[in-house]
Amino acid sequence: MRKSSEPQRDRTVAILEDLIRFTDTAARLVTRGKSVYDSDEAVRLAAEAILHKIGEAVARLPDEFVGTHPDVAWRSMKATRNIVAHRYDQVDYEIIWNALARRLPVEADRIRLILENR
Repeated sequence: MRKSSEPQRDRTVAILEDLIRFTDTAARLVTRGKSVYDSDEAVRLAAEAILHKIGEAVARLPDEFVGTHPDVAWRSMKATRNIVAHRYDQVDYEIIWNALARRLPVEADRIRLILENR
């Protein structure tokens, strides 16, 4: 018989796995290079979509889980989602690139560590 916390745990693990999948997709986009990113609107829009999905996934994590893992930039990921979703005309594509190329790999490593220790 499952404990009542197990469905919540399974849901949390599924969300974390989604986050890893999204960050892996972002990493593949980054391997195309900054010049491709700068010159191809479709690639920039794909980057926005990835960040949007990451923010949505983070928003679905239980507050108590987020609170027990303060080393991950959960709030920043949600805030980025809000910018690309609601202020699309104000998106700074340099900030988006830096999020994909520099910040997401760090956060992905932290999320992988959480998954390994569960």
